[in-house]
Amino acid sequence: MPVSVGVDAIEIARIRRALDRYPSFRERCFTQPERAYCDSRKNPAESYAARFAGKEAVGKALGIGVARAFAWREIEIVGRPKPSVKLYGRIGAWARQSRAGAIDLSMTHSRELAVAVAVIEES
Repeated sequence: MPVSVGVDAIEIARIRRALDRYPSFRERCFTQPERAYCDSRKNPAESYAARFAGKEAVGKALGIGVARAFAWREIEIVGRPKPSVKLYGRIGAWARQSRAGAIDLSMTHSRELAVAVAVIEES
């Protein structure tokens, strides 16, 4: 079965700066459940960075850039410890059109970097 892979890494400090400098960053890029989860963590910037990288990885695996589609909240990362992905709007329609099947997402972070890998099977 054909698969596609997307990978992304981002500096946690970069996300921390965006959270501090731009009040609308949270609302523009993350759904309410994602914000509630990240804000409940001891170090919210780490969780936001991992989810940001996860959204980018999913967009890359789908073959459409999330930033290009202006669809940050159309990819929602839910659950733990194993995250799952929900797609909405244009990204969801794109996934259906391109016959994207199950999305497997793995996220991690160190003190400095958040990294995500998405693997999508063709349905």
